[in-house]
Amino acid sequence: MRDAQIELAPIVSAAGLTIDDVEDRKRRIDARAQIRLLELAARELQDDCFGFHLAQGFELGEIGLLYYVMASSEHLGDALQIGGRYCAINNEGVRLRSSLERGFAIRFEYVNIDRSSDRHHAEFWLITLLRICRALTDGRLAPKQIKLKHYRRETPLDVRSLVGCDIEFAADRDEMLFPSQIAALPSVGADLHLNKILLQYADEALSNRASRRTSVRSRVEDQIAQLPPHGEANAEEVARRLGMSRSTLARALSSESVGFSNVLGARPDMFS
Repeated sequence: MRDAQIELAPIVSAAGLTIDDVEDRKRRIDARAQIRLLELAARELQDDCFGFHLAQGFELGEIGLLYYVMASSEHLGDALQIGGRYCAINNEGVRLRSSLERGFAIRFEYVNIDRSSDRHHAEFWLITLLRICRALTDGRLAPKQIKLKHYRRETPLDVRSLVGCDIEFAADRDEMLFPSQIAALPSVGADLHLNKILLQYADEALSNRASRRTSVRSRVEDQIAQLPPHGEANAEEVARRLGMSRSTLARALSSESVGFSNVLGARPDMFS
């Protein structure tokens, strides 16, 4: 959007975020906010295939630990199993699955997110997964079948050329299907010693993520702690930072038998 000289602040704000949210690489962005941001960006850029295009233009190493633990695995099938185990390190709204029941199937599933609200985020995931498979095997792998849950009238020509087949839209799953033998392809970056070390780091990272997301209340407390002591520590601002509406936050806290004012009042030390 900057390259297109589009003013960012109103678009980012419409997604419930700030410029600081998206520029701070250490800050976690709720998956719903990610989806909204990509949809808004696609509209502003007038790019109906924005998710497909966005996934083609970044270095896979930017994914971080998750990518390198996959890339150092012995075989492609091992890499995707590892990706499924640790994908929550990068994105808590999507789960990656792989199986050999009907061939080598790679599927992603949304967690507590309305899948019908999304196109570009899912299309980004699809192309990124395909790029990972090709990078790890150093080959232009072509799925024999691709399914996506959202609707498109047809597969865009440039996308078909990229993936090597037509995509079945309005399907019952989000999935790429390869012949079974593809799972056994060796990874060109296989390093079992490095992989063992990285798996330890991945276990620690996943454990840390799990401990931080134990409850909505704890996430609210984390956000309150980051806000100035006066004025900004309100439900609307905290909900925005968590990538949800104020009413959604209220319902989530209510399910834990607590209200926002209770959380705020229970932390007086923050405002002394």
